[in-house]
Amino acid sequence: MSARTASGPADPVPTAGADTEAARNRTFGPLYSRNARAVIARGLMATRSTNWLVMLSGFFEPVLFLVSMGVGLGAIVGTVEGPDGTPISYAAYIAPALLAVSAMNGAVYDSTWNVFFKMNFAKLYQGMLYTSLGPLDVALGEIFLALLRGMLYATGFTAIMGVMGLITTPWALLMVPASVLIAFGFASLGMGITSFLKTFQQMDWINFILLPMFLFSATFYPLSVYPEPVQWFIQAMPLWHGVELLRQISVGVFTAATPLHIAYYLVMTAAGMLLTTLRLRSLFLK
Repeated sequence: MSARTASGPADPVPTAGADTEAARNRTFGPLYSRNARAVIARGLMATRSTNWLVMLSGFFEPVLFLVSMGVGLGAIVGTVEGPDGTPISYAAYIAPALLAVSAMNGAVYDSTWNVFFKMNFAKLYQGMLYTSLGPLDVALGEIFLALLRGMLYATGFTAIMGVMGLITTPWALLMVPASVLIAFGFASLGMGITSFLKTFQQMDWINFILLPMFLFSATFYPLSVYPEPVQWFIQAMPLWHGVELLRQISVGVFTAATPLHIAYYLVMTAAGMLLTTLRLRSLFLK
C-alpha cells in the first residue's frame, strides 16, 4: 500500500509561485501585510504583565522637575517673557518644555532600549518576520506602542498643569496631539538608529545625546541667552522645535514659525519610518 493510500491525500507543498502570489496580496509586497495590530497586541500584553511600573516611573521625572524648578526656583525668578511678549510665571514658561521632554523620553525609551533588547537578545523581530508579518508591520506596531506611551505621559502632564493653574487658554488642550507628533518623530527615528547599535556601550550614546538636548533646547531659559552660533546649533535639534511648538500652543499664540515646527517633525517621522523599515528588511529578510 502506498504512503498516499495509507495516510490520505498528501498536503500541498508550497511553491515559489504561491509565495509570490501571497506577496502580491500585501499592500507593499513583502514589506507590509496589514497586520501591525498583532505587534501592538503583543506589546500591550507584555506591558500589562511586566513593564507597567517602568512606564509609570517615567511619568514622574518631568513632574518633579516642574515642581522643583517651576515652583521652587520660580519663586526666585518671578515672571518671564512668554511667546507673545506677555509676562508669565516661570512655572508656566517651563511646563510646556517639560511636556515636550516627557513625550520625547517616553517615545525614546520604547523605541531604543526596548527595541534593542527585542532585537539583540530576545530575537523577537526575527520570529515575527518568519511569519506573514513584514518589516513595516513591525515598525508600525512598535512605533505605535511608543506613541501610546508618549500620549499617556502628555495627557497626565497636561492634567498636572491644569491642577497647578498653568493652563489659561483652551488652545492648551492641543498640546496633547502636538506631543504625540513629537513622540512620533523621536520614536520612528529612534528605532531606526537603534537597529545599528549592537552593544550596551553603544546604547550609552543615546543618553549622551538626549541630555544636552534636554538642558540646552531653551527648556529652562530663552534661546537669546546663547551666542548666535550656538543658537543656530540649538535650533537644528529636534527637541527645540517641540519646546517652541508647545510653548506657543500653551498660550494660544501662533506665528509663521508654528507650521515650520510641525513640518520639522513630519519630515523627521517620514525619514525615521523609511530608515526603520529598510533596516529591518536588510537585517532579517536577507
